Amino acid sequence: MAEVKLDLPPDLLNLLQGMGDVEQAIKECIVLELYQRGEISTGRAAEVLGISYRQFIDLLAKHEIPFFRYSLEELETEMREMEDMR
Repeated sequence: MAEVKLDLPPDLLNLLQGMGDVEQAIKECIVLELYQRGEISTGRAAEVLGISYRQFIDLLAKHEIPFFRYSLEELETEMREMEDMR
């Protein structure tokens, strides 16, 4: 893995220290942001964080980040298709 040096203001560092392991907290923040932007998949996100797929889903829930990325139209289409399958 590549290493990056990061200068943080003391108050931000204190906040991160309050989250436990600072390195892991920073990784989580970055990975969650990349996931929300659609830049990485759930599998890749879990891999980078060194956690299981299920643990990543739990992490999303903890931060109130949706696992499913459906627009209303996509959801309605899926629902209609599920009804048709019955």
